[in-house]
Amino acid sequence: MSWISMAQAITPQQQADLLEVAARELQGLDFSILRDRQRLNSQATAVLQSTASRMGIVIPPNLLLSLAQQLAARVGGLGVFDELLPPNRNDLSEIAMNPDGSLWLLRKGEMYFEPYTRKLSLEETWRSVEALLAPIGRSISEAQPSVDAKLPRMEGMGGARVKIIHPVLAPGKGYPSINIRLFEPRPVPPEQIVSWNVLPQSVMATLLDLVKHKYRLMVIGGTATGKTTLLSAIAHGIPETARVVKIEDPEEIWLPHSNVVTLEARPRVVGSDVPGYSLSDGVDDAMRMAPNWLIVGEVRTGQAALSLFRAQMSDHPGLSTLHAESPQAAVHRLGVLMFADAQVRIEAAKEMFAMAVDLVVQVGWREGRRQVVGIWEVDEQLKAGNVVFTELYQHGQSEMTMPKKVREG
Repeated sequence: MSWISMAQAITPQQQADLLEVAARELQGLDFSILRDRQRLNSQATAVLQSTASRMGIVIPPNLLLSLAQQLAARVGGLGVFDELLPPNRNDLSEIAMNPDGSLWLLRKGEMYFEPYTRKLSLEETWRSVEALLAPIGRSISEAQPSVDAKLPRMEGMGGARVKIIHPVLAPGKGYPSINIRLFEPRPVPPEQIVSWNVLPQSVMATLLDLVKHKYRLMVIGGTATGKTTLLSAIAHGIPETARVVKIEDPEEIWLPHSNVVTLEARPRVVGSDVPGYSLSDGVDDAMRMAPNWLIVGEVRTGQAALSLFRAQMSDHPGLSTLHAESPQAAVHRLGVLMFADAQVRIEAAKEMFAMAVDLVVQVGWREGRRQVVGIWEVDEQLKAGNVVFTELYQHGQSEMTMPKKVREG
């Protein structure tokens, strides 16, 4: 029998048997290999070839790649998610599963999700959930029905934020609700932002120069508008020799600098004596770490805002992001949060905002793509009890007006 006829003679049952034996061979791999898809695929290919040789099976080259991917997915435990995560795919920014078992994909640069045709069984889905939670040693149950996790950074993958909700809270067909927000695998350079037509080159150059001269910037925008990506890019204006402390939940900002420390918030686990660690805790700790720059990934609580404003009011240059649809909405949102979480009067919150923030940069969707909608300078003095904003740039312009405030870098 020729090699070609032997290759064509492989039956589906033989493929299943081959995968079963090879999967047992791969048990006990180091966790680092299970999370490194390139190494895992390489290991899977080698084990398949050696196992097939012992079983007297010849695997056609065009089938070997498919079997190796199936084996890697089975051993890694991620199932269909394995084929959607980098480096297997690099065009997605978010993966979502609904309680009915349907999968939805959000491509980079797109506003809306699209359906994914492959359907997962309940058994495969729950195996995937176990694998997604393995890095933090957590599990999900009716007693702990909402869990936050992360996928670590590795070669070809920038990590991801994971949210899983048990069917007891998200009823459907027994499937959990899963969201995987993927992060960029490397620092996003300013030139990339310009090439995406998010803002003109001259405006980007001005922002980088302002950051270099220690202006305190807050990037605002709605969900999935690219706040963190833009922040990562304009952070390139920080001098290479500066000491930077990032406070994030979770870590997703890449910097090209060499003297960087990241403090990552964590929630308090129900039933555990291990305390949580908030963004506010991180900012307070960062102040004792001799930072030249502070970066807060996203201000979500009034306590975090209060800590950040205190730091920036003491002339620590900082970059941060906030979910808000306009500068006025940012002030209102922070005022409400600071009153609810830290008992800071809204009038005092406005005063702190004006003294702590120099510039507000808003990103949003325009003409079907992410754009810098506008840039405003924040006046240090309130007018009639309100924060005053002076527009420096709006979408469609080619240049940005320089702020009146002068800072020495």
